[in-house]
Amino acid sequence: MRKIALILSLLYSSTLVLAQDSVKLIDSTNQNENSITNNQIIEDESEELKIDKSSFKNLSASSKEEGFKLSWSIDYKLFNALSDKKLIIKYNTKIGSKRNKKGYEGSEWKFSKPFDATETNFEFKGLQGNEKYEAYLGIINKGEDPKADSTEIIWSDKLKVKTKRGWGIMKLLILIGSLGLFIFGMKIMSDGMQRTAGEKLRKMLGSITSNRFKGVLTGFSSTAIVQSSSVTTVMTVSLVNAGLINLRQSAGVMMGANIGTTITAWLVLLLGFKVSISSYALVLIALGAPLLFMSFRRSKDLANAIIGFAILFIGLQFLKDAVPSLDKDSALVQFFVNYKDIPFFSNLMFVGLGALVTIVIQSSSAAMALTLTMVSKGIIPFEVACAMVLGENIGTTITAELASLIGNVHAKRSARIHSLFNIVGVTWMLMVIPLFLDLIGWIVGQSHGVVFNPEDTSLANEGIALFHTLFNAANVLLLIGFVPYLVSVAERTVNSKGDADEEFKLDYITAGGVALPEVAILEAKKEVAKFGQVTTRMNDFIKTLINDQDKKTRNKMFNKIKKYEEITDRVEIEVASFLDKLSSQEISPETSSQIRSMLSITNDLERIGDIYYQMSKTIERKDDNKVYFLPEQRENINNMLDKIEKAFSIMNENLNSEYGHIVIDDAQKAELEINQLRNNLRKSYLEQAEKGEFKFQTGIMYNDLFSSCEKVGDHIINVSEAVVGDI
Repeated sequence: MRKIALILSLLYSSTLVLAQDSVKLIDSTNQNENSITNNQIIEDESEELKIDKSSFKNLSASSKEEGFKLSWSIDYKLFNALSDKKLIIKYNTKIGSKRNKKGYEGSEWKFSKPFDATETNFEFKGLQGNEKYEAYLGIINKGEDPKADSTEIIWSDKLKVKTKRGWGIMKLLILIGSLGLFIFGMKIMSDGMQRTAGEKLRKMLGSITSNRFKGVLTGFSSTAIVQSSSVTTVMTVSLVNAGLINLRQSAGVMMGANIGTTITAWLVLLLGFKVSISSYALVLIALGAPLLFMSFRRSKDLANAIIGFAILFIGLQFLKDAVPSLDKDSALVQFFVNYKDIPFFSNLMFVGLGALVTIVIQSSSAAMALTLTMVSKGIIPFEVACAMVLGENIGTTITAELASLIGNVHAKRSARIHSLFNIVGVTWMLMVIPLFLDLIGWIVGQSHGVVFNPEDTSLANEGIALFHTLFNAANVLLLIGFVPYLVSVAERTVNSKGDADEEFKLDYITAGGVALPEVAILEAKKEVAKFGQVTTRMNDFIKTLINDQDKKTRNKMFNKIKKYEEITDRVEIEVASFLDKLSSQEISPETSSQIRSMLSITNDLERIGDIYYQMSKTIERKDDNKVYFLPEQRENINNMLDKIEKAFSIMNENLNSEYGHIVIDDAQKAELEINQLRNNLRKSYLEQAEKGEFKFQTGIMYNDLFSSCEKVGDHIINVSEAVVGDI
């Protein structure tokens, strides 16, 4: 038993030892495996911590004005390995880099100051504008000199970037060019719309009744159609100048034009800022271009309107790119910010600035586009922009004032009403502008469901367009009841010079004509009709010379006839020049026929002036030679002058009638009477000459005078025939 127990005890001990050895072996194996794994991790980590140019991730370079900005990222696992490192950038121009390789002096690479390795971007300023640069991002040991030849720096791949042109004369020219392209597009579009509307637009303005509310609606509609308040106001001044509408009627049109011009601001805001229509500009041009080659009458006009619309927004896109982006710390932005809160004075100053800008560029729409662009770039605050908009309303009146300079007193008064309306409106708005801006902010905020923030450029631009519209609408509602007072002030401030017919001046034709042929032809008709009245007066001057024996009076008449003869010469030249410019435009066959008629009429009227001048010289020789007419001869000449006066009266009535729609029976009858009287006087003269009843010299002068009167009658009937169209 003892032997068995001993054997079992030995077996148990052996088993236990084997088990312990197995456990130890397993533990040893596990430890070895763990050791291998840990060593592998260490080796892997050491591989991940290897620093080379691939350590730089997402390298990029972006252009800035006279500078550039580099951006990058580095694996976070390298941060510990970079604890004793710094980052540095070397850069050179593309040309400088090539020259450096060839060893040229002055082409060395430039280095930034070493900076912390945790940075992820770096910006360079004050470099050459519009220049190509190359740059490398590098890792350097702290305290080392990057310029030392022995220094080992890990450089990234090469980065290329081109700096933007900085603000200067070239950038200013680009800005002016962008603005010019915007204005050019607006002019083409406006001209195209004018011609497309054509006669309807002229009739719309010409048929205004005394109802000033209808005038406002007409002014608004015409401005919305042609997209230019300047066109509407200048056209209105022309119609007043031509006597087609009076001052009170023109006042309503001017007011409506002020509201109509606000449509442009909304178009610029919605299509130019919110819906980049410049992206579709070429598509619009593609649609409009084929119309240029079509034969129907208005195709080219419609093409101009479409293409002009596209060019307008291309110009706006260039304008947005040309206006510099300034940060809040820039001097210009700080100027506007510092002065915007000075009570009343700041608003007055910025109103003046807006007026000046509009006067310089001669377009309130372009000035508005520039204002919206500057707000979108954060250059001017919302309050300053609104004050400038008020100034733009005043600046736009200069166009009508310039158009009226060569017009009659009524045209000048019409332009003055426009100026008074805008100046009065801006004055009362300056008094309440803080409250008005609060109202604008509330409306814009409510429409978007947010609190209005003037620093939000999108909301600010919308507020400016709304301010422009509500101000002009409120101004019309406030002042429409005071139109008679505005007319009265205009009449007092623009005095009539009385009858200034003896001074050469075209009363109805504007300088260089107007863009709309339908209005221009009306002006020319008025001028030709006035020309007829001028020549009519010369008949009275001759009658005075025949009958008045006062030497002072006679000398005065001689001078008048000479001056009027010069006037007829110059009027013919000016009217013919105007009609020549008008005929070079695209006009209807009817307008072309009327131009031919007027050219013929002015030629006949000028010849009448020449004849009367020759008659005055005949009478002057008679006085110098002490030759006297018999009472019968004087009476016969007076009878002839009376019949001429009757013919002139009929001629002037025809000149003021619709061309091609008159009957000239009365004119022909008057011409026949003149011819019969001339024949009777000639027969009587020849009989008396044979009998020797008067001196030969007296007879010659007498014959010259009544024969000249008959020649005047021939030209008078020619005028009436030209009005009919028989030329």
